[in-house]
Amino acid sequence: MQRPGKIVCVGRNYRAHAKEMGNDVPAEPLLFLKPPSSVIGGGEAIMLPADAGRVDFEGEIGVVVGAILRRATEEEASRAIRGIVAANDVSARDWQKKDGQWARAKGSDTFLPLGLEAPVPRDHSTLEVVTRHNGVERQRASASEMVFPIPFLLSYVSRYITLEPGDVLLTGTPAGVAQLAPGDTVEVEVVGLSRVSNPVMAGG
Repeated sequence: MQRPGKIVCVGRNYRAHAKEMGNDVPAEPLLFLKPPSSVIGGGEAIMLPADAGRVDFEGEIGVVVGAILRRATEEEASRAIRGIVAANDVSARDWQKKDGQWARAKGSDTFLPLGLEAPVPRDHSTLEVVTRHNGVERQRASASEMVFPIPFLLSYVSRYITLEPGDVLLTGTPAGVAQLAPGDTVEVEVVGLSRVSNPVMAGG
């Protein structure tokens, strides 16, 4: 897909993942950004920085925005969804803890594999994300398990950040994240819609 103008992400949007990371579920969506320069496509390598320490995969459902959203209602936000993409929110855990904010940990080059954009199903709650690490299924969850559903997330983001056509919203990862190593392959699929598979290599 074409590189997004911006990528807005939601942390801890599945209770089981918040628990596995030792965090509470936030009372409001926890937002952060990934830069467009972090995006790669299927088949491109995720590069592990030499000084990053532990780097995890995080399979997610990505939502592509199709209209300008500014202080939108949930109904307006739902109608503005243009497409769905498989996404991998690659995350350097040591940097995440050390830095106090997540720009480097989440936004480094190659830290956002995105699949091809697919049409939007009528019922967003039926979307299902699956992550396979070296062929072994590690994550599987439905959008119905999200703490904050997709239309609410888009509406909430649009209160503070104007969303524009082509922007992508990452909706959070379910439980089952694990560490990547050189030589691995990680695949994220939004079942029946979009898939992205990437090799993992050691970086500089």
